[in-house]
Amino acid sequence: MPDEIDDSFLALPLARLADAALSRARLRGARYAALRVQRVRSGRTVVHDGELRASEEETETGLAVRVLHRGAWGFAATPELTPEAAVRACDDALELARACADVGGAPVALAPEPAHPAATWRSPYRINPFEVPDSERAELLSQWCAGLLAHRSVAHVLARVSAAQENTYYADLDGTGVTQQRVRVHPQVLAVGRHLRDGGVQTLRTVGPPVARGWEYLHGEGWDWAGELAELPALLAEKTQAPPVRPGRYDLVIDPSQLWLTIHESVGHATEYDRALGHEMSYAGGTFATPDAAGRLRYGSALMTVDADRSATHGLATVGFDDEGVAAQSWPLIEAGVLVGFQHDRASAAQAGLPRSSGCAYAESYRHTPMARMPNVSLRPAVDGPDTAALIAGVTDGFYLAGSDSWSIDMRRRQFQFTAQRWHRIRNGRLAGQVSGAAYQAETTAFWSALCGLGGEGTWLLSGADMCGKGQPVQASAASHGCPAAVFRGINVVDTGGRDG
Repeated sequence: MPDEIDDSFLALPLARLADAALSRARLRGARYAALRVQRVRSGRTVVHDGELRASEEETETGLAVRVLHRGAWGFAATPELTPEAAVRACDDALELARACADVGGAPVALAPEPAHPAATWRSPYRINPFEVPDSERAELLSQWCAGLLAHRSVAHVLARVSAAQENTYYADLDGTGVTQQRVRVHPQVLAVGRHLRDGGVQTLRTVGPPVARGWEYLHGEGWDWAGELAELPALLAEKTQAPPVRPGRYDLVIDPSQLWLTIHESVGHATEYDRALGHEMSYAGGTFATPDAAGRLRYGSALMTVDADRSATHGLATVGFDDEGVAAQSWPLIEAGVLVGFQHDRASAAQAGLPRSSGCAYAESYRHTPMARMPNVSLRPAVDGPDTAALIAGVTDGFYLAGSDSWSIDMRRRQFQFTAQRWHRIRNGRLAGQVSGAAYQAETTAFWSALCGLGGEGTWLLSGADMCGKGQPVQASAASHGCPAAVFRGINVVDTGGRDG
């Protein structure tokens, strides 16, 4: 793991920018003021059938000033990194706050947070992906393509990897000064196969998750890419010949490579407190989990315990401090099937009467104001629980699902439909070939109440999404979701191709 934060970021006039902006804010009577300097470096490499199709990189750097004045928020940003620009941004933010205060509305209050002076945090990784030559990235992806194209069942291969490095400096009037660096990568391989007789096309994608690691991840640290790619051609060949699913109610054994997405949509987004207050209804939707439901809403079966965590190792939403200077922490959302908590920034924590924020404020770039974003949200495994094979052995008539695919959920996070990369038929405790065109449908609390079996720690996987959108203007963020393999009783399965009438 690198010992230091990127020297080129530390070489920016961070302290002088903070002093200029915060001195101005203090002079003009701001109740809260923070300067954030953020640099986001992103890149991607795309190889199709062994040929390089794209290799690009961009860096965005700037500063933002956020103030709370006369009970209202003000925000301004600029790509100019000078003390004079920081002062102008502070003045603009204060003018905006004044205009918002004149409009009226309930004044904003913030939950307290102790000062964290001169703090530094880095995510754990060994090889910064931006220090890997373009040719080396393309060569590895081309090797992956060549290995798959050697199989008769594979017609085409698309291999890609995206990477990001975020550097943030945060300073506020309370004395917090935080410098952070985090790195993440997301490799993906998509194989296309054709039925040898009827020409029907199917695709299969790797399930190796995006992670907060470095380039070492693509060489097997944290995921067996060689093993997954070796298994993919046979699984794709079976999928191209799979018969359509027969609709009905079945028991489902869901692999964590698929279940993470259901957690993200039906639990992660549903427990965001701004949604619970109705603040996202006009765009991203609300939630059935209202503020008064904590402690009394039966979310699922007693097997369901879900934690929110901003400190999980290699988690996509893991930080040392959020974009309001709140130190990372973990807390329960659901305990033994009962809703017990939500996700908060400092303003919503104060509104809920909590003594402290849970540290969920995040901004995609310096151009965006921080908003409440999802932490890592994970389902706990069963202590000394069974492996996936044992869970499958306990099902008489059902399916084993692996790999996330398409999804749909209503504006209140209740009714949903999910598909998977692979649907394997289970008959009398054994896998009996794949089926095609299948999706499962349920209502959130009914689905989680149908949870009747959990795998042990050996089945637990930290997966997640590196491009989750929310807000107006929309912001993207990344969050991981860990879970074990799990069994759900009597879930409605439909044929998305409509071939059964």
